[in-house]
Amino acid sequence: MSLRKKLLTSLAALLLLGLLVYALMPSPIPVSVSTVEEGYFAEYVEDEGRARVRDPHTVSAPIGGFLRRVALEPGDTVAAGDVVFELEALPSPALDPRTREQAREAVSAAQARLELAEAELEIRATQREIAESEYRRNLELFEQQFISAETMDRSRAQRDASRAAERGARHGVEVARFELESARATLAVADGERAPDSQPSLGVRAPIGGTVINRHRCCEGPINAGEPVLELGDLSAMEVRIDLLSMDAVRVRPGMRVELERWGGGDTLDGEVRRVEPRGFERISALGVEEQRVPVLVRILSPRDTWEALGDGYRVEGRFILWEADRVRHIPTRALFREDDRWAVFVADDGRASLRTVDIGRRSGLRTQVLDGLEPGERVINHPSDRISHGTRIAADP
Repeated sequence: MSLRKKLLTSLAALLLLGLLVYALMPSPIPVSVSTVEEGYFAEYVEDEGRARVRDPHTVSAPIGGFLRRVALEPGDTVAAGDVVFELEALPSPALDPRTREQAREAVSAAQARLELAEAELEIRATQREIAESEYRRNLELFEQQFISAETMDRSRAQRDASRAAERGARHGVEVARFELESARATLAVADGERAPDSQPSLGVRAPIGGTVINRHRCCEGPINAGEPVLELGDLSAMEVRIDLLSMDAVRVRPGMRVELERWGGGDTLDGEVRRVEPRGFERISALGVEEQRVPVLVRILSPRDTWEALGDGYRVEGRFILWEADRVRHIPTRALFREDDRWAVFVADDGRASLRTVDIGRRSGLRTQVLDGLEPGERVINHPSDRISHGTRIAADP
Protein backbone atom coordinates (compact mmCIF):
# COMPACT_ATOMS: atom_id res chain seq x y z
CA MET A 1 0.00 0.00 0.00
CA SER A 2 1.36 3.30 -0.99
CA LEU A 3 1.95 6.13 1.49
CA ARG A 4 -0.87 8.17 -0.04
CA LYS A 5 -3.40 5.46 0.54
CA LYS A 6 -2.22 5.07 4.14
CA LEU A 7 -2.72 8.78 4.81
CA LEU A 8 -6.19 8.78 3.29
CA THR A 9 -7.16 5.73 5.32
CA SER A 10 -5.85 7.32 8.55
CA LEU A 11 -7.73 10.58 7.85
CA ALA A 12 -10.96 8.68 7.17
CA ALA A 13 -10.55 6.69 10.38
CA LEU A 14 -9.93 9.88 12.42
CA LEU A 15 -12.96 11.58 10.84
CA LEU A 16 -15.16 8.58 11.60
CA LEU A 17 -13.86 8.49 15.19
CA GLY A 18 -14.59 12.25 15.58
CA LEU A 19 -18.13 11.81 14.26
CA LEU A 20 -18.66 8.93 16.65
CA VAL A 21 -17.39 10.92 19.63
CA TYR A 22 -19.57 13.90 18.63
CA ALA A 23 -22.61 11.66 18.29
CA LEU A 24 -22.04 10.16 21.76
CA MET A 25 -21.54 13.57 23.44
CA PRO A 26 -24.65 14.95 25.32
CA SER A 27 -26.46 17.69 23.44
CA PRO A 28 -26.55 21.26 24.91
CA ILE A 29 -29.43 21.92 27.28
CA PRO A 30 -31.70 24.74 26.11
CA VAL A 31 -32.05 27.42 28.78
CA SER A 32 -33.62 30.85 29.25
CA VAL A 33 -31.28 33.61 30.34
CA SER A 34 -31.61 37.16 31.71
CA THR A 35 -29.11 39.98 31.79
CA VAL A 36 -27.74 41.46 35.00
CA GLU A 37 -29.01 45.04 35.01
CA GLU A 38 -27.87 48.13 36.86
CA GLY A 39 -30.26 51.02 37.38
CA TYR A 40 -33.28 52.11 39.37
CA PHE A 41 -34.48 49.56 41.92
CA ALA A 42 -37.29 49.79 44.46
CA GLU A 43 -38.42 47.48 47.23
CA TYR A 44 -42.19 47.56 47.53
CA VAL A 45 -45.30 45.74 48.59
CA GLU A 46 -48.48 45.94 46.58
CA ASP A 47 -52.08 44.95 46.99
CA GLU A 48 -55.56 45.73 45.77
CA GLY A 49 -57.76 48.40 47.37
CA ARG A 50 -60.83 50.54 46.89
CA ALA A 51 -61.22 54.28 46.38
CA ARG A 52 -63.56 55.96 48.82
CA VAL A 53 -64.85 59.40 49.74
CA ARG A 54 -63.22 60.79 52.84
CA ASP A 55 -65.64 61.93 55.57
CA PRO A 56 -68.96 61.13 53.85
CA HIS A 57 -72.15 62.59 55.34
CA THR A 58 -75.25 60.44 55.71
CA VAL A 59 -78.46 62.49 55.67
CA SER A 60 -81.15 60.74 57.74
CA ALA A 61 -84.74 61.48 58.62
CA PRO A 62 -84.71 63.67 61.77
CA ILE A 63 -88.22 62.54 62.77
CA GLY A 64 -90.63 59.82 61.81
CA GLY A 65 -93.10 60.72 59.08
CA PHE A 66 -94.02 60.20 55.44
CA LEU A 67 -91.15 60.61 52.96
CA ARG A 68 -91.94 62.34 49.70
CA ARG A 69 -90.26 61.03 46.57
CA VAL A 70 -86.53 61.84 46.47
CA ALA A 71 -85.68 63.50 43.17
CA LEU A 72 -81.89 63.49 43.61
CA GLU A 73 -79.91 60.62 42.09
CA PRO A 74 -76.34 59.41 42.63
CA GLY A 75 -73.99 61.77 40.81
CA ASP A 76 -76.10 64.90 41.33
CA THR A 77 -74.37 67.81 43.05
CA VAL A 78 -75.89 69.90 45.83
CA ALA A 79 -74.85 73.02 47.71
CA ALA A 80 -74.77 73.32 51.47
CA GLY A 81 -78.24 74.25 52.68
CA ASP A 82 -80.16 72.89 49.69
CA VAL A 83 -83.32 70.90 50.45
CA VAL A 84 -82.54 67.28 49.55
CA PHE A 85 -85.84 65.64 50.57
CA GLU A 86 -89.09 66.49 52.35
CA LEU A 87 -91.14 64.86 55.11
CA GLU A 88 -94.82 65.26 55.85
CA ALA A 89 -97.14 63.93 58.51
CA LEU A 90 -98.14 60.28 58.34
CA PRO A 91 -101.60 59.59 56.82
CA SER A 92 -104.33 58.82 59.32
CA PRO A 93 -104.88 55.06 59.66
CA ALA A 94 -107.89 53.55 57.91
CA LEU A 95 -110.86 52.62 60.15
CA ASP A 96 -112.30 49.12 60.34
CA PRO A 97 -116.13 48.77 60.04
CA ARG A 98 -116.71 48.75 63.78
CA THR A 99 -114.54 51.82 64.39
CA ARG A 100 -116.21 53.59 61.46
CA GLU A 101 -119.66 53.00 62.99
CA GLN A 102 -118.34 54.23 66.32
CA ALA A 103 -117.06 57.38 64.57
CA ARG A 104 -120.51 57.98 63.06
CA GLU A 105 -122.13 57.58 66.48
CA ALA A 106 -119.55 59.98 67.94
CA VAL A 107 -120.58 62.57 65.33
CA SER A 108 -124.23 62.14 66.26
CA ALA A 109 -123.44 62.43 69.97
CA ALA A 110 -121.35 65.56 69.38
CA GLN A 111 -124.21 67.07 67.35
CA ALA A 112 -126.63 66.38 70.19
CA ARG A 113 -124.29 67.95 72.74
CA LEU A 114 -123.98 71.03 70.53
CA GLU A 115 -127.76 71.40 70.36
CA LEU A 116 -128.00 70.94 74.13
CA ALA A 117 -125.34 73.60 74.67
CA GLU A 118 -127.13 76.00 72.33
CA ALA A 119 -130.40 75.49 74.25
CA GLU A 120 -128.58 76.10 77.51
CA LEU A 121 -127.17 79.30 76.03
CA GLU A 122 -130.64 80.52 75.11
CA ILE A 123 -131.85 79.89 78.68
CA ARG A 124 -128.89 81.72 80.17
CA ALA A 125 -129.32 84.62 77.76
CA THR A 126 -132.98 84.97 78.77
CA GLN A 127 -132.09 84.84 82.44
CA ARG A 128 -129.46 87.51 81.89
CA GLU A 129 -131.95 89.82 80.14
CA ILE A 130 -134.44 89.41 83.00
CA ALA A 131 -131.76 90.08 85.60
CA GLU A 132 -130.60 93.21 83.79
CA SER A 133 -134.18 94.51 83.46
CA GLU A 134 -134.81 93.93 87.15
CA TYR A 135 -131.51 95.61 88.00
CA ARG A 136 -132.46 98.73 85.99
CA ARG A 137 -135.89 98.97 87.73
CA ASN A 138 -134.33 98.53 91.14
CA LEU A 139 -131.74 101.16 90.31
CA GLU A 140 -134.51 103.72 89.60
CA LEU A 141 -136.32 102.76 92.82
CA PHE A 142 -133.09 102.97 94.81
CA GLU A 143 -132.40 106.42 93.48
CA GLN A 144 -135.92 107.45 94.65
CA GLN A 145 -135.16 105.71 97.99
CA PHE A 146 -138.06 103.28 97.68
CA ILE A 147 -135.85 100.18 98.25
CA SER A 148 -132.97 99.51 100.55
CA ALA A 149 -129.32 99.25 99.66
CA GLU A 150 -129.39 95.54 100.55
CA THR A 151 -132.05 94.90 97.94
CA MET A 152 -129.99 96.84 95.39
CA ASP A 153 -126.89 94.80 96.13
CA ARG A 154 -128.80 91.56 95.73
CA SER A 155 -130.15 92.71 92.35
CA ARG A 156 -126.64 93.64 91.18
CA ALA A 157 -125.32 90.22 92.22
CA GLN A 158 -128.10 88.44 90.32
CA ARG A 159 -127.27 90.49 87.23
CA ASP A 160 -123.56 89.65 87.41
CA ALA A 161 -124.29 85.98 88.05
CA SER A 162 -126.57 85.80 85.01
CA ARG A 163 -123.90 87.41 82.84
CA ALA A 164 -121.31 84.87 84.00
CA ALA A 165 -123.77 82.01 83.41
CA GLU A 166 -124.36 83.26 79.85
CA ARG A 167 -120.59 83.42 79.17
CA GLY A 168 -120.19 79.86 80.49
CA ALA A 169 -123.03 78.65 78.28
CA ARG A 170 -121.44 80.35 75.26
CA HIS A 171 -118.11 78.62 75.95
CA GLY A 172 -119.98 75.35 76.30
CA VAL A 173 -121.39 75.88 72.80
CA GLU A 174 -117.87 76.46 71.44
CA VAL A 175 -116.56 73.32 73.14
CA ALA A 176 -119.42 71.27 71.74
CA ARG A 177 -118.79 72.68 68.26
CA PHE A 178 -115.08 71.75 68.48
CA GLU A 179 -116.00 68.23 69.57
CA LEU A 180 -118.32 67.93 66.60
CA GLU A 181 -115.60 69.06 64.16
CA SER A 182 -113.16 66.59 65.69
CA ALA A 183 -115.62 63.73 65.32
CA ARG A 184 -116.33 64.72 61.74
CA ALA A 185 -112.56 64.87 60.97
CA THR A 186 -112.12 61.34 62.31
CA LEU A 187 -114.88 60.10 60.06
CA ALA A 188 -113.67 62.12 57.04
CA VAL A 189 -110.24 60.37 56.88
CA ALA A 190 -111.63 56.91 57.49
CA ASP A 191 -109.89 55.58 54.34
CA GLY A 192 -106.33 56.60 55.36
CA GLU A 193 -106.00 59.62 53.10
CA ARG A 194 -102.77 61.63 52.90
CA ALA A 195 -102.63 65.23 53.91
CA PRO A 196 -103.23 67.68 51.03
CA ASP A 197 -100.27 69.40 49.36
CA SER A 198 -101.21 72.63 51.08
CA GLN A 199 -100.26 71.15 54.42
CA PRO A 200 -96.79 72.18 55.70
CA SER A 201 -93.86 69.79 55.23
CA LEU A 202 -90.37 69.53 56.70
CA GLY A 203 -87.53 70.13 54.26
CA VAL A 204 -84.26 68.40 55.23
CA ARG A 205 -81.22 70.36 54.01
CA ALA A 206 -77.76 69.24 52.91
CA PRO A 207 -75.15 69.67 55.66
CA ILE A 208 -72.34 70.10 53.11
CA GLY A 209 -71.87 70.86 49.45
CA GLY A 210 -70.90 67.84 47.41
CA THR A 211 -72.11 64.93 45.29
CA VAL A 212 -74.77 62.34 46.02
CA ILE A 213 -72.80 59.09 46.19
CA ASN A 214 -75.57 56.82 47.44
CA ARG A 215 -79.36 56.95 47.67
CA HIS A 216 -80.80 54.63 50.33
CA ARG A 217 -84.44 55.64 49.71
CA CYS A 218 -85.99 56.94 46.52
CA CYS A 219 -89.72 56.25 46.73
CA GLU A 220 -92.30 57.86 48.98
CA GLY A 221 -93.53 56.04 52.03
CA PRO A 222 -93.39 55.94 55.83
CA ILE A 223 -89.94 56.44 57.35
CA ASN A 224 -88.62 56.11 60.89
CA ALA A 225 -86.50 58.68 62.69
CA GLY A 226 -82.79 58.10 62.02
CA GLU A 227 -83.33 56.05 58.85
CA PRO A 228 -80.72 57.04 56.19
CA VAL A 229 -81.94 58.52 52.92
CA LEU A 230 -78.92 60.01 51.11
CA GLU A 231 -75.14 59.90 51.39
CA LEU A 232 -73.17 62.99 50.36
CA GLY A 233 -69.45 63.42 49.85
CA ASP A 234 -66.78 65.58 48.23
CA LEU A 235 -65.31 63.62 45.32
CA SER A 236 -62.31 65.96 45.19
CA ALA A 237 -61.26 64.65 48.62
CA MET A 238 -60.99 60.98 47.61
CA GLU A 239 -58.62 58.54 49.25
CA VAL A 240 -57.79 54.87 48.79
CA ARG A 241 -58.12 52.13 51.38
CA ILE A 242 -55.84 49.14 50.89
CA ASP A 243 -56.00 46.18 53.29
CA LEU A 244 -52.41 44.92 53.57
CA LEU A 245 -51.23 41.75 55.20
CA SER A 246 -50.20 42.53 58.74
CA MET A 247 -46.62 41.36 58.02
CA ASP A 248 -46.43 43.99 55.27
CA ALA A 249 -48.31 46.70 57.12
CA VAL A 250 -45.73 46.83 59.92
CA ARG A 251 -43.19 48.07 57.34
CA VAL A 252 -45.38 50.91 56.11
CA ARG A 253 -45.15 54.37 57.68
CA PRO A 254 -47.24 57.57 57.28
CA GLY A 255 -45.83 59.79 54.53
CA MET A 256 -44.43 56.86 52.54
CA ARG A 257 -44.72 57.20 48.76
CA VAL A 258 -47.37 55.13 47.00
CA GLU A 259 -47.98 54.47 43.31
CA LEU A 260 -51.61 53.89 42.35
CA GLU A 261 -52.13 52.02 39.11
CA ARG A 262 -54.59 49.77 37.23
CA TRP A 263 -57.47 52.01 38.23
CA GLY A 264 -58.75 52.39 34.67
CA GLY A 265 -56.84 55.51 33.65
CA GLY A 266 -53.69 55.60 31.61
CA ASP A 267 -51.42 57.35 34.12
CA THR A 268 -50.05 56.08 37.40
CA LEU A 269 -51.25 58.28 40.26
CA ASP A 270 -49.01 59.57 43.01
CA GLY A 271 -50.06 59.13 46.63
CA GLU A 272 -48.77 58.95 50.15
CA VAL A 273 -49.71 56.98 53.22
CA ARG A 274 -52.04 59.01 55.42
CA ARG A 275 -52.67 56.50 58.18
CA VAL A 276 -51.99 52.91 59.15
CA GLU A 277 -54.85 51.87 61.38
CA PRO A 278 -53.82 50.23 64.67
CA ARG A 279 -56.38 47.44 64.55
CA GLY A 280 -56.41 44.59 62.06
CA PHE A 281 -59.10 42.12 61.09
CA GLU A 282 -59.36 38.59 59.77
CA ARG A 283 -60.33 37.86 56.19
CA ILE A 284 -60.68 34.59 54.32
CA SER A 285 -58.81 34.62 51.02
CA ALA A 286 -60.12 33.16 47.75
CA LEU A 287 -58.16 30.00 48.56
CA GLY A 288 -59.84 29.67 51.95
CA VAL A 289 -56.78 30.84 53.94
CA GLU A 290 -57.27 32.96 57.05
CA GLU A 291 -55.38 36.24 56.67
CA GLN A 292 -54.78 39.08 59.09
CA ARG A 293 -55.30 42.34 57.24
CA VAL A 294 -54.66 45.95 58.30
CA PRO A 295 -56.43 48.94 56.67
CA VAL A 296 -53.98 51.48 55.22
CA LEU A 297 -55.35 54.83 54.02
CA VAL A 298 -53.64 56.54 51.07
CA ARG A 299 -54.04 60.21 50.13
CA ILE A 300 -54.07 60.96 46.36
CA LEU A 301 -51.53 63.66 45.43
CA SER A 302 -51.97 63.80 41.65
CA PRO A 303 -54.01 66.71 40.22
CA ARG A 304 -57.75 66.18 40.32
CA ASP A 305 -58.18 66.48 36.54
CA THR A 306 -56.05 63.34 36.03
CA TRP A 307 -58.37 61.12 38.06
CA GLU A 308 -61.76 62.88 37.86
CA ALA A 309 -63.33 59.66 36.52
CA LEU A 310 -62.40 57.81 39.72
CA GLY A 311 -65.45 57.24 41.91
CA ASP A 312 -66.36 55.89 45.32
CA GLY A 313 -65.76 52.15 45.60
CA TYR A 314 -63.63 51.86 42.42
CA ARG A 315 -60.87 49.25 42.32
CA VAL A 316 -57.26 50.49 42.62
CA GLU A 317 -53.93 48.72 42.99
CA GLY A 318 -51.36 50.35 45.24
CA ARG A 319 -47.59 49.91 45.34
CA PHE A 320 -45.95 51.03 48.59
CA ILE A 321 -42.32 52.07 48.00
CA LEU A 322 -40.39 50.82 51.05
CA TRP A 323 -36.93 51.62 49.65
CA GLU A 324 -35.56 52.91 46.33
CA ALA A 325 -32.21 53.87 44.83
CA ASP A 326 -30.44 54.40 41.49
CA ARG A 327 -27.47 52.39 40.10
CA VAL A 328 -28.42 49.15 41.80
CA ARG A 329 -27.47 45.78 40.31
CA HIS A 330 -30.41 43.39 40.18
CA ILE A 331 -31.46 40.15 38.57
CA PRO A 332 -34.68 38.15 38.27
CA THR A 333 -35.42 36.27 41.49
CA ARG A 334 -36.14 33.14 39.45
CA ALA A 335 -32.40 32.77 38.71
CA LEU A 336 -31.43 32.29 42.39
CA PHE A 337 -31.14 28.99 44.26
CA ARG A 338 -29.47 27.73 47.43
CA GLU A 339 -26.06 26.09 47.26
CA ASP A 340 -24.31 25.08 50.50
CA ASP A 341 -26.30 27.57 52.60
CA ARG A 342 -25.47 30.37 50.20
CA TRP A 343 -27.27 31.95 47.29
CA ALA A 344 -25.96 31.04 43.87
CA VAL A 345 -26.69 31.41 40.16
CA PHE A 346 -25.56 29.80 36.93
CA VAL A 347 -23.88 32.24 34.55
CA ALA A 348 -24.01 31.55 30.82
CA ASP A 349 -20.29 31.66 29.81
CA ASP A 350 -19.25 30.68 26.27
CA GLY A 351 -21.98 28.06 25.91
CA ARG A 352 -21.45 26.51 29.32
CA ALA A 353 -23.05 26.98 32.76
CA SER A 354 -20.72 28.48 35.34
CA LEU A 355 -21.71 28.20 39.03
CA ARG A 356 -21.37 31.52 40.87
CA THR A 357 -22.15 32.32 44.52
CA VAL A 358 -23.62 35.77 45.11
CA ASP A 359 -24.53 38.11 47.95
CA ILE A 360 -28.05 39.48 47.67
CA GLY A 361 -29.78 42.44 49.29
CA ARG A 362 -33.38 43.56 49.03
CA ARG A 363 -36.12 41.80 47.14
CA SER A 364 -38.87 43.50 45.23
CA GLY A 365 -41.48 41.44 43.50
CA LEU A 366 -39.72 39.46 40.75
CA ARG A 367 -36.34 41.23 41.07
CA THR A 368 -33.56 40.90 43.67
CA GLN A 369 -30.66 43.22 44.45
CA VAL A 370 -27.17 41.77 43.97
CA LEU A 371 -24.48 43.12 46.28
CA ASP A 372 -21.52 41.05 45.07
CA GLY A 373 -20.71 38.21 42.69
CA LEU A 374 -22.07 39.50 39.38
CA GLU A 375 -21.28 42.31 37.00
CA PRO A 376 -23.68 44.29 34.83
CA GLY A 377 -24.17 42.72 31.38
CA GLU A 378 -23.55 39.12 32.47
CA ARG A 379 -26.28 36.61 31.69
CA VAL A 380 -27.81 34.32 34.30
CA ILE A 381 -29.91 31.20 33.72
CA ASN A 382 -33.57 31.40 34.73
CA HIS A 383 -35.08 28.48 36.64
CA PRO A 384 -32.02 26.19 36.42
CA SER A 385 -33.04 22.51 36.49
CA ASP A 386 -31.25 19.61 38.17
CA ARG A 387 -29.78 18.68 34.76
CA ILE A 388 -27.54 21.73 34.90
CA SER A 389 -24.29 21.73 36.84
CA HIS A 390 -20.99 23.57 36.63
CA GLY A 391 -19.60 23.21 33.12
CA THR A 392 -22.78 21.83 31.52
CA ARG A 393 -23.17 22.72 27.89
CA ILE A 394 -26.13 24.99 27.35
CA ALA A 395 -27.99 26.58 24.43
CA ALA A 396 -29.14 29.96 25.57
CA ASP A 397 -32.14 31.65 24.01
CA PRO A 398 -31.08 34.58 21.85
